[in-house]
Amino acid sequence: MKDILKIVVTLGDRTVGTVQMTPERDRSVFEYDKDWISDGFSISPLELPLRTGLFFSKENSFNGGFAAFEDSLPDGYGLYLLDRMLRREGSSLAVLSPLQRLSLVGSSGMGALCYKPEAKAPAAPAIAEGDFDELQRKALDVLSEKSDTDASLLYYNSNNSGGARPKAIFKADDGSDWLVKFRHTYDPSDIGRIEYLYMNTAKKCGIVIPEIRLFNDRFFAIKRFDIREGKRIHTLTAAALLQSDFRSRNVDYVNLLALTGYLTQDAAQVEQMFRRMVFNVVCRNRDDHAKNFSFLCEEGKWSLAPAYDITYSPAGTNGEHSTSVNYAGNPSREDMIAAGTGIRIPRKRCIDIIDEVIAICETELDKALVR
Repeated sequence: MKDILKIVVTLGDRTVGTVQMTPERDRSVFEYDKDWISDGFSISPLELPLRTGLFFSKENSFNGGFAAFEDSLPDGYGLYLLDRMLRREGSSLAVLSPLQRLSLVGSSGMGALCYKPEAKAPAAPAIAEGDFDELQRKALDVLSEKSDTDASLLYYNSNNSGGARPKAIFKADDGSDWLVKFRHTYDPSDIGRIEYLYMNTAKKCGIVIPEIRLFNDRFFAIKRFDIREGKRIHTLTAAALLQSDFRSRNVDYVNLLALTGYLTQDAAQVEQMFRRMVFNVVCRNRDDHAKNFSFLCEEGKWSLAPAYDITYSPAGTNGEHSTSVNYAGNPSREDMIAAGTGIRIPRKRCIDIIDEVIAICETELDKALVR
């Protein structure tokens, strides 16, 4: 892949700023566009506050790039496919600079940030419900290393989405945009039905979720919340906003609650994050890392995005939650209460939410799966 000296970051039809590499090529440098400075907003308040001047990426983090832009890249399944695709072309992900990686994302990432110049890529063919079984077969073949023939097709169909499980972008007949999830090699055959059940249970517990579907009684699908009426919305994960590598387990729900309060200035949204924490603990969703929580920004106003990736996941990291609660990997009831009262949710309100979530989950789910 040819070298790239500068990336222009855009949002909608506007230039946000530019990214370049330092002369040593070990760090990135970002600068907001002067017009964006005049009437735009900070695309990442803690990492890139809205001001003039140069921003330098942290040393030895995010492959020399910025967390906000690294968030546009896929992880897990997407990175695996991208590396397989690059190796077939005589390259590899490891040798690409942060600018080359962003060029590969171009305008196909999640959220609203786009990157120019955009590496030329074949347009992903539109998929229909009838294609899901074939896409599942191809994904299992690539992941089990039986074949890498379809790695490129699967990568472009995934639209740089995150997560470990195979995914594809699907446009419904009404024009709405969906993300369809497929089974990984290690997943049970009913993983789609399990996630559908858990997400619906979360909704009954007062957790805000996007519209969801279960295609062919097998394939879980979630409506994209980063697109509304055809318009892309600036979206960042909590991991990006906190400049945290989600694999390092250095984020606690105390941090997520504080981040929600700082960005939204809304007690109701802080309580919503608390409710999600309680549900994950009660229902043993220990794969609750910081990339599984996102925030939306519309015209400079931040809000907590709808919940996603909520399912039964008892393994976590060494049997503990990926995001600790009050710094406990296997939190108690008192840990949850401490996390809530620490952000000024009244103790009685914390207890009421915990009891409510437990009661609903014991009704909707197998009691053996509820803590």
